[in-house]
Amino acid sequence: MTEQTLGAPDRDVVLLERVAEVSANLRREVEKRIVGQHHVVEGLLTALLANGHALLVGVPGLAKTLLVSTVAEALDLEFSRVQFTPDLMPTDITGTEVIEEDRSTGRRVFRFVKGPIFANIVLADEINRTPPKTQAALLQAMQERAVTAAGQTYKLDAPFFVLATQNPIEQEGTYPLPEAQLDRFMMELRIGYPSREEEEQIAMTTTGDDRPTVSSVVTASELVELQHLVRRVPVAPSLVAYAVRLVRATRPDDAEAPALTRQYASWGAGPRASQYLVLGAKARAAARGDALPSLDDVRAVAPAVLAHRVVLNFEAEADGRTTRDVIAELIENSRSWT
Repeated sequence: MTEQTLGAPDRDVVLLERVAEVSANLRREVEKRIVGQHHVVEGLLTALLANGHALLVGVPGLAKTLLVSTVAEALDLEFSRVQFTPDLMPTDITGTEVIEEDRSTGRRVFRFVKGPIFANIVLADEINRTPPKTQAALLQAMQERAVTAAGQTYKLDAPFFVLATQNPIEQEGTYPLPEAQLDRFMMELRIGYPSREEEEQIAMTTTGDDRPTVSSVVTASELVELQHLVRRVPVAPSLVAYAVRLVRATRPDDAEAPALTRQYASWGAGPRASQYLVLGAKARAAARGDALPSLDDVRAVAPAVLAHRVVLNFEAEADGRTTRDVIAELIENSRSWT
């Protein structure tokens, strides 16, 4: 790789190589505890490098929580876990004020006790099991990396990620996430069942007395530096135009919307999806040490970026079409644009 390829100083060339090294090391450390699920690990890595949040959707027992905690351990980041329940209150997440008495003066003062949101990686476990008012406690933190309590705003330490899990098959006693909150997640990552060989390996390796030790591959400060490097990765105007056109193709009221979208979609993705497609392409390219993202990088991240932002209508449900099906067909049709 040359400086001319990156179009940046020597320091950026070194950092780009470091991104590829960290990415490879992170995959290796995660594989010590997680069998398979390579596309989910890749998606998490892309979101982390792009400084985005991720929603992990899968049935119970697929190691969603273990995956997140292992990633946090490998990244040497402060990790907190919040088990979302119907009785959880917003202050249980953000923190609350308590009264303290100064023993020397007898004066009572309020002191803010920080909640679990004040960490580098926050696991929001089963996020759809808590009412909307508690889910909303994450909105400011996810968008602005800050928390406002009792009229005072507290900045969250960087890096900051919300990695949420959700069970797609159990809907009793759950509260669907509002569209505004879904849009704050960069990616929705679907975790499926392992293959037969993978499940045999899981049963073999997890029923013994040994627990693999995960080593740290990068510090918090260095990860922030790598995230800034990802943003400096240049992209061609044609790639940005392609990403924007793909997002606009999901909107049924757009003048250039394809027939597929007009038939099956009620709502399409917003501008944040265009931003995340470009950022995701940059992060994916940087993770392999490449300074120039390609259209294939956009197409690779598009399903996870668009899946939770497109709402299908009743006709799609009647025809047995899923959001992922429609998006996959849109991506395939978009190949003719270039």
